Amino acid sequence: MADRYLHLTGTAPGRFLTRRLGLPQPAPLRRWTLETPRLEGPLLHLTAGASAVTGVAEVLSRSGLPVVGDTDRPAAIVLDATGVTTAAGLGDVHAALHPVVRSLAPGGRIVVLGTVPSPDDHHQAAAQQALEGFVRSLGKETGRGSTVQLVRIPVGGAAQAAESTLRFLLSPRSAYVSGQVIELTTATATPGPAADPAAPLTGRTALVTGAARGIGAAVASVLARDGARVIVLDVPGAREELERTADRLGATALPLDITAPDAADRIAAAVPDGLGVLVHNAGITRDRRLANMPADRWASVIEVNLDSVLRTTDELLEAGVITRGGRIVATASIAGIAGNTGQTNYAASKAGIIGLVRSLGPRAAADHGVTVNAVAPGFIETKMTAAVPLFIREAGRRMNSLSQGGLPVDVAEAVAWFAQPDSTAVNGQVLRVCGQSLLGA
Repeated sequence: MADRYLHLTGTAPGRFLTRRLGLPQPAPLRRWTLETPRLEGPLLHLTAGASAVTGVAEVLSRSGLPVVGDTDRPAAIVLDATGVTTAAGLGDVHAALHPVVRSLAPGGRIVVLGTVPSPDDHHQAAAQQALEGFVRSLGKETGRGSTVQLVRIPVGGAAQAAESTLRFLLSPRSAYVSGQVIELTTATATPGPAADPAAPLTGRTALVTGAARGIGAAVASVLARDGARVIVLDVPGAREELERTADRLGATALPLDITAPDAADRIAAAVPDGLGVLVHNAGITRDRRLANMPADRWASVIEVNLDSVLRTTDELLEAGVITRGGRIVATASIAGIAGNTGQTNYAASKAGIIGLVRSLGPRAAADHGVTVNAVAPGFIETKMTAAVPLFIREAGRRMNSLSQGGLPVDVAEAVAWFAQPDSTAVNGQVLRVCGQSLLGA
């Protein structure tokens, strides 16, 4: 559905009116296209104190942006704050960014590199945790469609672990991701094969559930764009839409109720050579306040959104259907983080997905060579949100740092980043794709 307010603020009279009334002034977001595959302008590389990781400059040189030490109009700024270990050292963060933050180009990116707070050094832990509050606040200040993130690299690690993450965050693919903290691991999952940057999923089979329409169809489209052989799965009742999606993408349609007892067996039969990427996107809502919610509305949401995900994931992992170096990406929601009136069932199911990812991620990597992550969408422009009453819909659009709703492709780009072979160090993470919604953390 078109965002008429966003269009209005793009006109001179609209800018004047909204400025006088003190209303939000969202900037159009620049997303990835073949014509605009990267940000326009240089990357400013700064350091707060001495770096505690190796290879940052080398990794940034492969970001696709020219790296400079000084510029009047950077498209992106990367601040290496991995060496900040004291409260006094936070002054170096201010000293580095204070002179340049206003010069960031519209739609620009700021990424702060930090390390994991230490359980054995409370001074280091305090300084590094302080970066989280700093980044989340800066993300709410920058405006003009710009975003700010914190990437934590393991202490003593190398910046190479962050390469796929930095490529994603420093590109138009991350347009609706802001104020997020990504904590990298000392990779134990099996690294994927060397990938073509233009088609990193070539040679991999990806299955997307709930893929007939909306976010699921967008995810399937982006994975196909990145070279994957895609299987789209949805309930038999959505067969017609599912087949249209499959035909458009050159994918294979698999009409199947994911809650069926034999769902994992039928998925396995559809991928005799194994599955490289499994995306759990299928989900339903049955909203009602708890006092008015009958047991069947509760049970159906838990079964589709959570229990079927747990069951099929366990069975596919144990059977070896998901190959070593594989990727599992589930769909949570900011409702599972912040809660939502009338959605106790939905919020419970999506919070359960977060618990699944955090618990299974390390074990799946160690036992099966597979990573497990999740996206947590906020207000995304779909047919479902278009049916929301006007004033509630407008509140959902504006209550974030970018003052607008996201698009299904924004979620899809995050899933594709998780799915990449060189995202091995990204595991057990829940990435909010919500424009830094004011709801939740």
